[in-house]
Amino acid sequence: MIGSSALLTMAVAAVASLFMAWTIGAGSSGSTPFAPAVGANAISVMRAGFVVGIFGFAGAVFQGANVSATIGKNLIHGVVLSPMAIVVALVTAAALVAFGIYTGYPIATAFTVTGAVVGVGLAHGGEPAWEMYSKIVALWVAVPFVGGSLAYATARLLRHERIPEQTVVPLLAGIVGLTVANMKFVFLGPPGESASLAATVAAGVSQLPLASLPLMQVAVSLTVATGCRQVIAFDIDMDATAGQRHFLLALGALVAFSAGGSQVGLAVGPLLPLWDSVTFGRFWLLVGGGLGLLAGSWTGAPRMIKALAQEYSSLGPRRSIAALIPSFLIAQTAILLGIPVSFNEVIVSGIIGSGYAAGGTSVSQRKMAYTVAAWVGSLALALAVGYGAFTAVAAV
Repeated sequence: MIGSSALLTMAVAAVASLFMAWTIGAGSSGSTPFAPAVGANAISVMRAGFVVGIFGFAGAVFQGANVSATIGKNLIHGVVLSPMAIVVALVTAAALVAFGIYTGYPIATAFTVTGAVVGVGLAHGGEPAWEMYSKIVALWVAVPFVGGSLAYATARLLRHERIPEQTVVPLLAGIVGLTVANMKFVFLGPPGESASLAATVAAGVSQLPLASLPLMQVAVSLTVATGCRQVIAFDIDMDATAGQRHFLLALGALVAFSAGGSQVGLAVGPLLPLWDSVTFGRFWLLVGGGLGLLAGSWTGAPRMIKALAQEYSSLGPRRSIAALIPSFLIAQTAILLGIPVSFNEVIVSGIIGSGYAAGGTSVSQRKMAYTVAAWVGSLALALAVGYGAFTAVAAV
């Protein structure tokens, strides 16, 4: 039976987690997915905030387990965070992210939460998880180069005079469809596991004579990719401008879904050690985090959407598509690996890459310098504040 003091601490931790979810929804996951679409005038700021909240909630529920497990259990070895340590980590991270929202600069949520959890864990007597840190840092360092390069190459391809958009855009839609077919969802797998659409359909069809599971999975993936390509091709043939805008909005929805699947782990992941001791399904924990993201997207995201869409680069539909495709691919890779990733970093690198494909004249160098400083500083500051705050609390 749980005592009243333990219940009170758990309640405080839950409130801190919800506040963290709100700040994430109002910041990175709520603002970045549709910022390029808003910059291209494909959707209004307020409507973007509404739509991104819906898709972010769905992503949190159906894809949030992997990153949650990393944040909650794999950042520190040798110790299980106490309820008070969880509260200190969440409050520290949420306060820093909220400061970024207030000032208009995109504080990297993944950096902040990771730094706070590690700092509190070290102060709690835990040992560094160096293997996990190496994977996380490798991805964080690779994101600007990979995302920027892919966005640059995609934007150049879309601007190529010898290749018509009627060919390029449907081809890109096919690549996106191939990725969607292999995204893992909790509702497709057995209890406690996730599975992709391609794997699920292939498993059923492979029971037939002469059917091979790997070949059937490839066949399903290619079928979905071809279907997506054909839909966009038909749309563009009917109206090139409208088809391009529809594809851009679909990409924004997919990135918003991926943002929910990744970012919810930053809010509810620290709670996993606490809720493992009670009968409280992880699914409902993700639902609670998703609702927090939804509330943040609807109430606080428009400010950051406007900042990203108008201050970083003057985007057109082509460059917006070029920024969102690598963002979607990187986000799904991070979710598959269970590694927290900053959506500010992902989207901004895509915006910069697509901007340089057009000559780089519209990219604010001063804004980029401040943003990079905020990313690096948020990690160091969160780690130091988390360590110091828990040390002070434990000494009282």
